[in-house]
Amino acid sequence: MSHDAQGEYLRNAVMTATPEQLQMMLYDGAIRFARQARETMEKGDIETSCEKLLRAQNIVLELENGLRPEVNPELCRQLSGLYTFIYNRLVDANMKRDVALVDEALSILEHQRETWRLLMDRAREAVPGGGVQSGIAAVGNGETLSVEG
Repeated sequence: MSHDAQGEYLRNAVMTATPEQLQMMLYDGAIRFARQARETMEKGDIETSCEKLLRAQNIVLELENGLRPEVNPELCRQLSGLYTFIYNRLVDANMKRDVALVDEALSILEHQRETWRLLMDRAREAVPGGGVQSGIAAVGNGETLSVEG
């Protein structure tokens, strides 16, 4: 697939995705770039690892910026702290060229991605027709969670 075709495919995927799918894409992107940074860091390619870590950092900032505290302030406060921690680990990894710090960030991102996948599955089961409610997923006992951020 040519570079232009790949870009067009990605644009279409983003433009037609639900908020829940966009959240998953952000997790996937942050994980992908952090893994690439780790690999290039191990090979001694500092310039590429720096670029990949910066991309992962920007995605983590986007995850934090997408939080909706009006839906669940306490959960958003906790997630904000987690995203700040991940972001700081990625920054430190970049400055210190430390693979272990990338691994820490990756571990948390992968856990968050899996949690998000389980939440989407659970919400899909809770909504008649198998879809996920746009913007908010029902989570047991009437509790709600914003899925836009």
